Formats: sequence, C-alpha cells, structure tokens
Amino acid sequence: MLAVAIPCFRVKSQIGEVLSQIGPEVERIYVVDDACPEQTGKHVQATCRDPRVRVLFHEKNQGVGGATLTGFKQGLQDGASILVKLDGDGQMNSALIPALTRPLREGFADYTKGNRFFSPAFLSGMPVQRLLGNSALSFISKISSGYWRVMDPTNGFIAIHSKALASLPIDKIARSYFFESDLLFRLNTILAVVVDVPMPARYGCEPSSLRVWRILFPFFFRHLACFSKRVFYGYFLRDFNLGSVQGIAGLALTGFGALFGALTWHESAQAGRLTPTGTVMIAVLPILIGIQLLLSAVHYDILNEPRVPLQKLL
Repeated sequence: MLAVAIPCFRVKSQIGEVLSQIGPEVERIYVVDDACPEQTGKHVQATCRDPRVRVLFHEKNQGVGGATLTGFKQGLQDGASILVKLDGDGQMNSALIPALTRPLREGFADYTKGNRFFSPAFLSGMPVQRLLGNSALSFISKISSGYWRVMDPTNGFIAIHSKALASLPIDKIARSYFFESDLLFRLNTILAVVVDVPMPARYGCEPSSLRVWRILFPFFFRHLACFSKRVFYGYFLRDFNLGSVQGIAGLALTGFGALFGALTWHESAQAGRLTPTGTVMIAVLPILIGIQLLLSAVHYDILNEPRVPLQKLL
C-alpha cells in the first residue's frame, strides 16, 4: 500500500488543490494539521470528499519533521509498505510520485528523495539564495551522512520503505527543518540504500523562507555532531576496518607533526636562530603522510556507502 503524509501549517488556501491532484496510485492520504492557526485540518474535513483522506491533529506545533513522522507512523500502523512526504503548499508535483517510489517498488532502494540539481534546466525556477544555500548544505551533508552520491539533502519530497522506517529510532529524529538531513544520518546508521530521483524545482510567488546566513552555521554544528556519531558507530562500534586504521593513523601523524612543528618554530623564534632542515622534515613528513592517510580514509568512506537494500535483507 502506498500512503502520503502531508504536513500542514498555514496552507489552507493551497491544500484543496494539492489533494485534488494526487493520483489513484496513492491509497491513503494523511493530512497532519500541525497546530495550524488557519485550522487547515478542519477545513479539509469540511470540504474534502476523498475517502482516502484522513486528518490527524497536533495540539502543539511540532515542526515539519514532527508532522511528517506522525503521518508516517500512522501509515505504518495501517500497513503501508511505502510512505511519501508531500508538502501542502503545492511546491511538490504529485505527478512525480510514481517516479519517486519506483526504486522502492522495484526493490533497489530503501529511501528516495528528489534532486533538483540533476540538470541545469531543473534549476531555472530556484531562487539564487536557495541555490547557494543548498549547494553548501549538500556538501556538508555528504560528509555527515556518508551518502556521498546524494545531492540536495534539504529536498522534502521523500519516500521511504516501511522496513527501513520501522528500523529507525523514530523518536530521535529531528522535528525541525533539520529533519531531512538528520533522517539521512539515521538511515546510514541502519545501512539503508538511498537513491536520488531527478525532479525540477517548482516555486510559486511566495518569498523564500531559507536564510542562508541564519541556518548555515547552526546546521554545520548539527552536521558535525552527526558526523562524529556516524564515524563512531560505523568505524569503531559496529566495525573496525581499514578506514578506522587510516583515520586514527592520519590524525595521530598530522597532530604530531603540527604540534612538533609549532613547538620547534616557537623555540627557534625565541632563540633567534633558523630551524635545522632535518628538524623541519621531522615535522613536515608526518603531516604529509597523515594528510594522505586521511584522504585515503575519506576515499574508503565513499566506497563504503550502503549497497544492499534493507527491504531485501529484512
């Protein structure tokens, strides 16, 4: 069964058209009123006659992630095998749902998401601020999540297989705008296969809510925390492999070379003499080898991306 969750907050004027455009391939639709001041949920109950639609209510606003997870959890309880998130503001084309869910239906992915960066033609409708912000966040997300082939991590047009969703610690996933990025990190911890699906950017006349200078640094520190946890889980707790050795040795050598070099430079500067060439090499050589080992560890991490879908293993 294919189900769609639609988080709703201040989308009363758009939700009717969004619901009317959802195709017959979708069997259940969960409209999640996230304590909407416009009472979008009650509006849907009063005006929508689609038997697939069920309205869920939050007493307190939980953010887009919280509303999406409420719909996903209800879909799991109702026996849905694939769950899709569709925004209520009309910026996502519901006609693309079959393409978005195809990798899940054919069994070669556990999670799919839209990618507006696949073709330059797709970006014609994207505001410059969003383009720059998404590019920066995409690179940071690759590092923190371990999905190096994934682009456009903040794209909210997503689909997930029920087996992957049931394996996730749902209560630990971020409820805020960090939802999609944190979800990628969580998916890597369970070794889920993630696939990008090309889609064009689609924006209306509404102003962009993305403020790069406001979210880039908060997102950076959250990504840093995710990266630290992922490395610990994947390279020390669950497994210890060549990447683990390369990372430890690279950090140790780079740190030793930098510390030794700094102390030697300070000592020579205080004494007013030049540092001997041999001493300089003792500092430089560990740094060069350490950097090479760290690059090798990154290369190992890129090749270590999950390949076998969970839906085939579980």
